[in-house]
Amino acid sequence: MLNDTIARVTDRIIARSEGPRGDYLKRMQAARTKGPARAHLSCSGQAHAYAGAGADQDALAHKSAGNLGIVTTYNDMLSAHQPFERYPELIRDAAREAGGTAQVAGGVPAMCDGVTQGEPGMELSLFSRDVIAMATAVAMSHNTFDAAVYLGVCDKIVPGLVIAAQTFGHVPTIFLPAGPMTSGLSNEEKSQVRQKFAAGEVGREELMKAEMGAYHGPGTCTFYGTANTNQMLMEFMGLHLPGTSFVTPNTGLRDALTKEGARRALAMSDLGNDYTPVCDVLDEKAFVNGIVGLNATGGSTNLLIHLVAMARAGGIILDWADFSEISEVTPLLARVYPNGLADVNHFHAAGGLGYMIHELLGAGLVHADTTTVAGGGLELYTQEPKLRDGKAVWEAGTTKSLNEKIVRPAADPFQATGGLKRLSGSLGNAVMKVSAVKPEHQIIEAPVRVFSDQEAVKAACRAQEITADTVVVVRFQGPKANGMPELHSLTPLLKNLQARGLNVALVTDGRMSGASGSVPAAIHVSPEALDGGAICKLQDGDIVRVDAVAGTLDILTENVMDREPATADLSGNAFGLGRELFRNFRREVGTADTGACVFF
Repeated sequence: MLNDTIARVTDRIIARSEGPRGDYLKRMQAARTKGPARAHLSCSGQAHAYAGAGADQDALAHKSAGNLGIVTTYNDMLSAHQPFERYPELIRDAAREAGGTAQVAGGVPAMCDGVTQGEPGMELSLFSRDVIAMATAVAMSHNTFDAAVYLGVCDKIVPGLVIAAQTFGHVPTIFLPAGPMTSGLSNEEKSQVRQKFAAGEVGREELMKAEMGAYHGPGTCTFYGTANTNQMLMEFMGLHLPGTSFVTPNTGLRDALTKEGARRALAMSDLGNDYTPVCDVLDEKAFVNGIVGLNATGGSTNLLIHLVAMARAGGIILDWADFSEISEVTPLLARVYPNGLADVNHFHAAGGLGYMIHELLGAGLVHADTTTVAGGGLELYTQEPKLRDGKAVWEAGTTKSLNEKIVRPAADPFQATGGLKRLSGSLGNAVMKVSAVKPEHQIIEAPVRVFSDQEAVKAACRAQEITADTVVVVRFQGPKANGMPELHSLTPLLKNLQARGLNVALVTDGRMSGASGSVPAAIHVSPEALDGGAICKLQDGDIVRVDAVAGTLDILTENVMDREPATADLSGNAFGLGRELFRNFRREVGTADTGACVFF
């Protein structure tokens, strides 16, 4: 039986979304009726579309077999996306075996937040999601495809692709992952070296050795940050084939799953008997399942922004209150770094997503009756893929945790509630990832120290200016101010303060990485400082209470709101490393709690 809270929140989302969702589905039905334009193109248009197709030219020109569009985010600067270099040929081969064809519809940009952390390029990161959606729309606008496969993994990339996939929601689509890199130096050891470097205890040579030992080969980073949270969501929401998220790259099983994904995408096209468009997969129940998965795994706070934007692309209106209510009834079932010591490979070996979905289905915490690309409901996602005679087959997955230090049953979770918490109060609305924050650090009442950029925080820490319990406030970091960069490079410094026995918290209208850990961080504060939010009225010494238990974020000093708002010189955000090209994005972007998107 479905949990009462899950049922109530789902019904509320459906009612709230009735108008825009209904309009969206009508548009998708009209687009389906028109169908792909390939057969209706002029001879010249068709010749252009097929000229580079080599051996597939004749099939494209004279047969009715399905044509599969490939949207790829391949580049070899991202370890997570480097494996996609081989995918188009694998997909073409699989399409031919199924009697169809496949073409790369287009490549879209994919940046690495790990490279740009603490650098000016990070100010393009959030907006890159919307650019990816737009670039995907260009790729798919030729309207010559019966189905599509999307190749993407990392932070803004999967959300951007999902936004675009819903814009072409009448087209059946499967997301094909690349998988995590094999385990190297543990994430905990890497983190310790970072803290020592921040404290001046080790040099850059030792730091570089640790980083290269952790990030050592093709595949996704092995900690449970935004990239791997994305992969979890694609399974919980039914856009991956079951059990495919955390199979390592360049293995026989990985290749077989890629081929099977291509075959399945063609089978879902409107040319056959199993038409399964994205608009049917990504309904309100699928998004609720995704939010449950986010909480049960202790996933990245970035998805509190991305899921809202992803849903709006399909006419579904989510609110942070939905996330918070679902969190209150969703047990935390996984401990994966930074919420524990295990990495995603250990998590997968312990039972992984298939085991978690089994447990959540049994507890009535997810909708079983969703439409998925696997051809049935969510129960199929309790299965795990195996390689048999060179092909992927699915077998019953484990119904018991294979390591209860990593993943636990719903009846005996790590904690009774989920990993995310909404905070609201006189300082505005914010969110916190509490799954990695010890209970004794979840409530902090202390004077604030106010900064307008992260470099000033770093300078204050280096000068050892913070010597007492402090709420560090970093403002003018919202989407309108500078594109809402992640402030993860502050984490080692704040953890060092915490290690000295200080109670510290971060409050910001910016973002933190999915890798954020033990320091309580009230992030995504809305309204942001540039919009006149209360955060722009704070001054050094004001008392703020951050309470992740009660879910409150309050200014305790009297008469703060009577002050004139602070201002900041933001001219430095306007130029350099492409930032000048995103001026209109900063001007038009929505608030964090509505998805920080330029479209909706």
